[in-house]
Amino acid sequence: QVPLLESGGGLVQPGGSLRLSCTASGNIHSIKDMLWFRQSSGKERELVARSTADGRPEYANSVQGRFTISRDNAKNAVYLQMSNLQPEDTAVYSCNACVRPANTTWWGDGYWGQGTQVTVSS
Repeated sequence: QVPLLESGGGLVQPGGSLRLSCTASGNIHSIKDMLWFRQSSGKERELVARSTADGRPEYANSVQGRFTISRDNAKNAVYLQMSNLQPEDTAVYSCNACVRPANTTWWGDGYWGQGTQVTVSS
């Protein structure tokens, strides 16, 4: 098992900022892509941002220019800096990673955190 633990969610006013963190723990050999998804009530889960193994970022159009994904490979961590937040950004944000556990030769992309709630409201 490779638990992922998110933190940093909360309540923020429109135009505000939050920084989410996600750390993978357990026995890990290496990590490829690390991703942030979000899901709001009544909607399908949406890919928000991806950080490839070499740190190249990709963003959904809806957050381009407002969100920044970064990672610290030494800490097995990925971050999501969110700026100019709007009510439509309200959702549960979850991280996902493609991980090769220690002492294995395979990769798994089914590792998820429990999610952290982000609420944007005045």
